Amino acid sequence: MTAKKISPATPDAIDDPVSRFEGSLTELEAIVAKMERGDLPLEESLSLFERGMGLTKVCRTSLETAELRVRNLLDADDSAPPAGR
Repeated sequence: MTAKKISPATPDAIDDPVSRFEGSLTELEAIVAKMERGDLPLEESLSLFERGMGLTKVCRTSLETAELRVRNLLDADDSAPPAGR
């Protein structure tokens, strides 16, 4: 019997902006691929579009959080005293 790979659904993975971004982007790419085929009923297209808009917001928020983390790290590095002097 082979073990199934289970994606992490721990609170840490959900709270991690990188994991949230990657998962949302993967789902968004799948939605775009489905919609580009052009063979979906209107109601399903609308539903997928709404989901895609929500995922876009999640991606944007995750990227903003990551950018803030980088800025904080750079600011902390700039304010640290020089090492070894």
